[in-house]
Amino acid sequence: MRLGDERESGNFIDDTGRGGGFGFGGGGGGLGCLLPLIASRFGIGGVVVLLVGYFLLSSLGGLGGGGGGIAPSSQQVGSTNAKSTLDPSVKHFTLQVLASTEDVWTQLLKARGINYTPTDLVFYSESDQSGCGAAQSAMGPFYCPDDKRIYLDTEFFQELSQRFNAPGDFPEAYVIAHEVGHHVQDLMGTLDQAKQLQESENTTQGNATQVKIELQADCYAGVWAANAKTPEGQSIIEQGDIEEGMRAAEAIGDDTLQRETQGTVVPDSFTHGTAAQRMNALRTGYQGASVDSCKSL
Repeated sequence: MRLGDERESGNFIDDTGRGGGFGFGGGGGGLGCLLPLIASRFGIGGVVVLLVGYFLLSSLGGLGGGGGGIAPSSQQVGSTNAKSTLDPSVKHFTLQVLASTEDVWTQLLKARGINYTPTDLVFYSESDQSGCGAAQSAMGPFYCPDDKRIYLDTEFFQELSQRFNAPGDFPEAYVIAHEVGHHVQDLMGTLDQAKQLQESENTTQGNATQVKIELQADCYAGVWAANAKTPEGQSIIEQGDIEEGMRAAEAIGDDTLQRETQGTVVPDSFTHGTAAQRMNALRTGYQGASVDSCKSL
């Protein structure tokens, strides 16, 4: 990827030095419907926990729930004397990608009459607290619509590269862009639509709605990649980048993961889409280069 002079986003919180803040927030609004969604790593891991939060449609991690968690304020989150454990090079790259998504989505949504309000990205290590409840590294990266933040333990990048054989900078950018895609869905009202649908759906139907949400976020990641430019106006995408993204999308398809972990494939339990669907969604967004390229609910 061509990111040499790309600016860094300032919309982040470094929580890596907190030493883990596991636990559920108290208070908050009344219970909503408990969505039939489970926590997993970027669609990669097994069942970890069902989070209880007012409303959460996850990112690649597939989190969901209903209830009333309260996140700390920005001041509370950042108020720690512990030393950051965040790798400077990982931080620099992640914030460059985040800045690029801000530039792209500001322009694309402006054309649709929508003001793009950037999401904050929270770096954490092992565990933290989000507006949607506890955040744990085992859940993978996720977006919380309650506090409009992305939560990321960057150790996930290493797992993506080593365990799932999807190395390279573009797969990491794909993760970030996918999460930002959920924020775009939030701003456009898509997540609210999905919540309303799932309130009247059974588990299988709710999973199918979740798959649509995840595939659209994959597609939005492709839209970002197609529109992302350097300060000089060149595409940040270089030869081989999209191929890296395709390998990552294939590695985290529900069918691929179920076949590897349990030996059988259960389509009704899919929450992110098959390898072919995820690859196609990323490709469709990249080739179409517009919001209209990506299927809605």
